[in-house]
Amino acid sequence: MPTNLTLDDSLIQEAVRVGHHRTKKEAVTAALQEYVQTRTRREILDWVGKVEYFDDYDPERLRDHRPR
Repeated sequence: MPTNLTLDDSLIQEAVRVGHHRTKKEAVTAALQEYVQTRTRREILDWVGKVEYFDDYDPERLRDHRPR
């Protein structure tokens, strides 16, 4: 999907330089991937303190040991 955007050229050039990217497209793609990862992590961190954790939790005990 072609997109025309007006972006700050100095910012793009700096992203290309610091990210060691070969093209502007690589830099923008990497930036968007990092943005999505960061937002996803923030959503996960919202669960901190809201999920009960049990010190005696043993995932091995819960596994099905029957042969398949």
